[in-house]
Amino acid sequence: MRQALLGIVSKSTSPLKAIMVLALAMTFVCSDVAASLAARQAAIVVDAKTGKVLYSADANGRRYPASLTKMMTLYLTFEAMAKGKISRNTPVVFSAKASAEAPTKLGVKPGGSVSVETAILSIVTKSANDSATALGEMLGGDESTFARMMTAKARALGMNGTVFRNANGLPDPGQFTTARDMATLGIALREHFPQYYGYFSQRSFLYGRQRINGHNRLLGRIKGVDGIKTGYTRASGFNLVSSVSDGNRRLVAVVMGGTSGGSRDNQMASLINTYMPRASTRGGGDLVAKADSSNPVKALAKVLLPKHDAPTPDDKPVAVASADDAVADDATAAQGDDEESAEAEAPKLVAPAKKVKTVIVSAPKVASAQVVAAYAEPAAAAAPTVDPVNTASVPSGWSIQVASSPKQSEAQAVLDKTSKQAPKALADASGFTVAFDKDGVTYYRARFGGFGSKDAAWKACTALKKKKIECYAVQQ
Repeated sequence: MRQALLGIVSKSTSPLKAIMVLALAMTFVCSDVAASLAARQAAIVVDAKTGKVLYSADANGRRYPASLTKMMTLYLTFEAMAKGKISRNTPVVFSAKASAEAPTKLGVKPGGSVSVETAILSIVTKSANDSATALGEMLGGDESTFARMMTAKARALGMNGTVFRNANGLPDPGQFTTARDMATLGIALREHFPQYYGYFSQRSFLYGRQRINGHNRLLGRIKGVDGIKTGYTRASGFNLVSSVSDGNRRLVAVVMGGTSGGSRDNQMASLINTYMPRASTRGGGDLVAKADSSNPVKALAKVLLPKHDAPTPDDKPVAVASADDAVADDATAAQGDDEESAEAEAPKLVAPAKKVKTVIVSAPKVASAQVVAAYAEPAAAAAPTVDPVNTASVPSGWSIQVASSPKQSEAQAVLDKTSKQAPKALADASGFTVAFDKDGVTYYRARFGGFGSKDAAWKACTALKKKKIECYAVQQ
């Protein structure tokens, strides 16, 4: 087709006609590029207790993640919550950029805010792009920095075939992953943050007076399914990561590149029905702790997932452009990650027509072209001069300062002590340190942020002063 169009151009005497034909040719080229990742489907089923791969189909092939990207956004959010840097009630302020993201979205106006918990619920149900961007900006200071944090975390988890460029999964030709990497992330979310994993089983939630329903139609329809995430763009096709538990067995399964939401859901149902009976009833606890290194299949668990949460590096890796950045995916540039518009009606699950052949895969040798080390493994770095999470948490809000010290450890100790002394006054606040220089010496301010108004900050200070804790309010 493209050769024929180019032949027409060479014979055409009209410049306008030649331009029009060339534009049409470029449309076919861009469509081919977008279709190259969506033409084939990818899938994997992993025994979440042993790390054993029960089924694999192009699991290391590069794919566009679409809204599966938000799984990593939530991983870093849960990490910040677990470390006490933010709480469920910390306000997430929506910038003009976040508010302008394409649907689906929550629809918060620039300068408005919701709680961290509301942002999480809007992501796991509605797949809200604006909430994902707002969380990324809060945690990273800006979305590009957060994307580097996401990729660094992916490397720390062993997700070597993944690069993130944004927090929500909207089309970007430089953002890609593999089915195997998404399975790793799905297992990591459950194992590292069991206290927050229940969010993924949420089928709907109330936002004001509006009830927002979720996109994951397997919840409540397939026994044992308890999450995790759907995703769709024109270039990616229909994606789904599912976690399912049945008695003592547990699976994480991934389907990517489905031709429709219904076919994707049916494929997932078939994989679950086929491989759940073959999953191990033994194991449990940390995945790597139960792996038998003498078995090459079980040895995959040793590289599949670290025993504990892999810490996010303090130094954010510098972005390195991949070769794919030169190929613009114009066909998907205006396509939002919107499964609501892609599927007007909920598909009905049908019984699988035939059994899927079992494929047991040992730890594979991945082709170098499939593993893009776009970010070097970051070395351990000195503590940042400014806490990267909390200083960005409430850019236009109010904080209270309780101490200043030449040592960051001392400032942090004051925060910890103050939190214990006045838990009620600081229930919704988040402690952080801010560095500043005076006469050539670096000092660290100990502050609590998350106050929505001057009056709220002053009220907290009044409560602290009653406990003989020095305090004053400052605007961020």
